Amino acid sequence: MSIEELKSAMEEHVELMSDLVQKISSELRAGLRPAYDNFLGFFHAIDWKEPWLLGLLTFHVVLLLVTIISRKNTNFQMCLFLLTLAGVYLAERLNSFLGKNWKSFSSQNYFDPSGVFTSVLWSGPLLALAMIILINTLFSLCYLIVKWKRAELRHRARAARSKQE
Repeated sequence: MSIEELKSAMEEHVELMSDLVQKISSELRAGLRPAYDNFLGFFHAIDWKEPWLLGLLTFHVVLLLVTIISRKNTNFQMCLFLLTLAGVYLAERLNSFLGKNWKSFSSQNYFDPSGVFTSVLWSGPLLALAMIILINTLFSLCYLIVKWKRAELRHRARAARSKQE
């Protein structure tokens, strides 16, 4: 096989791969378009100026700040982790309660029986916080394991030195 044949085969292969990537990306865009449109519709259907919604968003921002500020306090983080998971667990009951009483605090009923609104604006941020706490805890545990291993190696070195003396 000559260099020219190899070069043309490579160019053919690159063209085929390019066509394949273009087809896949256009199919993905076409497939994701309805989901994107639904998300935009969901986003625009909400009146973001309602006081209780602003309070809910403020609550999630404050909870995120508390999570970041307390990242070195593992016991507090574990309590916060359990509270966020409890909030997610109680989301269905919260949705049905708020669905029955929406007229007392909202201009429209956001609380459908399937709980989409509650899942997106209550459970979603709480799950994201739980993931942040979990990742932080894993990093803390890795740091603790490294610290423990260093202390163990120092102890072994001291024991070996004292044995030699």
